[in-house]
Amino acid sequence: MKALVVIPTFNERTSLPVIIDAVLKHDGFDILVVDDASPDGTAQIVKEITSGNERVFLLEREGKLGLGTAYSTGFKWGLERGYDYFIEMDADGSHNPAALPWFIKEIEKGYGLVIGSRYLNGRISVVGWDFRRLLMSKFGNFYAATILRIMLTDLTSGFRCYSRKALKEIDLNGIHSNGYSFQIEMAYLVKMAGFKVGEMPIIFYDRSSGLSKMSKEIVREAVVLPWKLKIKETGHYLAKIFLRKKVEEKDVKEISR
Repeated sequence: MKALVVIPTFNERTSLPVIIDAVLKHDGFDILVVDDASPDGTAQIVKEITSGNERVFLLEREGKLGLGTAYSTGFKWGLERGYDYFIEMDADGSHNPAALPWFIKEIEKGYGLVIGSRYLNGRISVVGWDFRRLLMSKFGNFYAATILRIMLTDLTSGFRCYSRKALKEIDLNGIHSNGYSFQIEMAYLVKMAGFKVGEMPIIFYDRSSGLSKMSKEIVREAVVLPWKLKIKETGHYLAKIFLRKKVEEKDVKEISR
């Protein structure tokens, strides 16, 4: 089993070394840090770690290009190197590395994607959020799940594990969404590709350092994206019906000759 933990970073030099140490305690998990030219020198910290550890890798990008493309780039890097499982994980202390082996146990039950849910079984497993932030998250997940008809509790969670087979079926170059939208779109695409998508409970901790990357643009994109995906799905469905009718009309004409 080869698992790759992909960690996008932007100004995470304080928290990242702690996260890397915690991940490396688990055998079978390598780390790929995708850094978007952090001004605080995050990449330099990672370079110092990689010089003495063959399980930690670094991809440096030339600017702040966004969460979605960071993960897509990391996934493609890992696919080229034969990894079996791919885990998304934040660098800010929100996600507990102790959960990593449980993701593998769950996904090996036949899932294409296992999402670490903050809201499974009617519980709220979030530490450090105020009521407004929690309400917005809960509503956003309900909103996206209802439109896309994906009955999961936490489509926007960024702590999750994909199988190699699932990622190979997705056009990673065609994904341009970011933030919460990226998480929603990836879950939708895995499901539409015919893979099972499941959830497992996690405890989410509000970031221990640094500033939140959430913005109005990210929220706005998350509101619009489910409708875009649904319209696209409807278009594909209508196109299939149209083609089927054309074939049926052709068959009728040939029979009547």
